[in-house]
Amino acid sequence: MLSFWGRFKAKFDATSIDEFVGEFKRTMPGYPCPSTPTVYRYIDQGLLDISNIDLPMKLKRRRNKRHHSHGGHALHKKHLGNSIEQRPKEIEDRKTPLHWEGDLVKGVRRKNQPALMTLTERTTRFEVVIKIPDYRASTCPRLLQNEIDRHPACFKSITFDNGSEFADMTKIKGCQIYFAHPYSPWERGTNENCNGLLRQFFPKGKSMKDKSAAYVQQATDAINRKHRRILQYHTAEELFKQYISS
Repeated sequence: MLSFWGRFKAKFDATSIDEFVGEFKRTMPGYPCPSTPTVYRYIDQGLLDISNIDLPMKLKRRRNKRHHSHGGHALHKKHLGNSIEQRPKEIEDRKTPLHWEGDLVKGVRRKNQPALMTLTERTTRFEVVIKIPDYRASTCPRLLQNEIDRHPACFKSITFDNGSEFADMTKIKGCQIYFAHPYSPWERGTNENCNGLLRQFFPKGKSMKDKSAAYVQQATDAINRKHRRILQYHTAEELFKQYISS
């Protein structure tokens, strides 16, 4: 097992200790493996050739936040198009793949600055990341349409944040577009989680002008190749490819 520790020092690796332990137990069932807390204790005690600074993140245990009802609250963002409330049940229960959630990850918060358009498939958690030159309302649908046109069979619906940069998404063809309620990031929780993972590679407040397409793809691959607990320690890439090829 120790021969694998070097992966945590790799530039493009988003694996947590929990994911590493889960992957090891799944793929090497005949070998002894310590629990996730035990591995963290070994690291803290200096018993392994890695330190906390080498780890992309520590496993976070959080209570679910209480989600507030929208009834009776004044939500001041404008109505952009089809509401998330209009989504069919097949999207809600995640049993049918190819329904996505979308948003932007911004470095410098100015509309003339580059950003990342992120799309997360709800069932497999597969991530598509598109670098955009700016996040004006006219830019986002143009580049999204290019992506949909290249892979028309992969997009059934996308649920976006209610931000003004998505105001023209109703013009998209070949994919149904929905919008979450204003100020309700939990309605796109799968995408929000992946956006948080991307921050390892794209910190807030730093311009993305120098980030190449190759860098963006390497960061995306690192996320799609994580052995995630919610996927029974399979990877999003593995599950998405299985579905597409079936």
